[in-house]
Amino acid sequence: MNRSFPGARAVTTATALGTALVAFAATGTATAAAAPNGEWAPFTRCPVDAPAMLAADGIARTPQCVVSTSPSGSIKLGNTTVTTGRTNLQIGVIQNSDGTSSVVAPAGGALIADSATVPGGLLGLMCPSNIPAITQICESLSNSTLNKITATVESVGAPYDFNQTAGIVTGETIVAIPVRIHLENPILGGNCYIGSKSNPIVLRPKNLTYPDFGISFFDGDGTVADDGELTRINLTGATQNDSTFAVPGATGCGLGLFGLIDAAVNAKTGLPAPAGTNSLTLDNSQTALAGLTAPGTVAPDAGKLLSQAWHSAVD
Repeated sequence: MNRSFPGARAVTTATALGTALVAFAATGTATAAAAPNGEWAPFTRCPVDAPAMLAADGIARTPQCVVSTSPSGSIKLGNTTVTTGRTNLQIGVIQNSDGTSSVVAPAGGALIADSATVPGGLLGLMCPSNIPAITQICESLSNSTLNKITATVESVGAPYDFNQTAGIVTGETIVAIPVRIHLENPILGGNCYIGSKSNPIVLRPKNLTYPDFGISFFDGDGTVADDGELTRINLTGATQNDSTFAVPGATGCGLGLFGLIDAAVNAKTGLPAPAGTNSLTLDNSQTALAGLTAPGTVAPDAGKLLSQAWHSAVD
């Protein structure tokens, strides 16, 4: 098989350690119409064509793709706990020669998550209330289809403070992920959020349990090969948690009722809630990191060749 670029079998310790990230996900710069082939399959939105990734030379700056998914979990905000569905985070990471790293988010944001149903719906979220206008809404919601609320976690900025060693140990923050939560219901309107771009919820997950470790080598098009030019490292099965984040109050809810629904939602759910009263748990996290096996041998074109390889598995 013809190979796109030369490589060596050696994997640096820094690469082996820089492999974990926590959950939630995103729409990306490199969006595939179908899943990439072979070992590239999980990396559907790696921002390989972002300028910072393309400019990475392989010596001073080494580009990598990271994806982390979780099939289920839970998030507690104030007095309310919601069971979460599948979450998926995809980012580009540039490992710098000074030991630091930079995160490159896909153009559409780093995070995508399944919407979750809020227990009790609108009745559970803001009823009963001592506000007369809210009481009238509560009375009209009994046995109503208008009661259902969905909550969706959304990115509101690029992740940061990526710690390349934290993914293989326990108790250390892996990355900081700024998010907001979109509450959707006809009565709440379309702009009801907990957190915002200017005042986000910042999740800082850590491993509670050690992940299983695996490694494979592959060619640019995703085909497994013992002498492959690319390396994929897998960290699987860990439970991740964060109980350090603060949660601001809900805003923008209620179709212009002068903040009354905001106030009712916040009073019932205990928002804003300080750090230590909230919690995120992600079950069975599956993390993968892919990058050039020997990036220094292809300097200064490491970023360009990583992009070329990804596209060869997708296009």
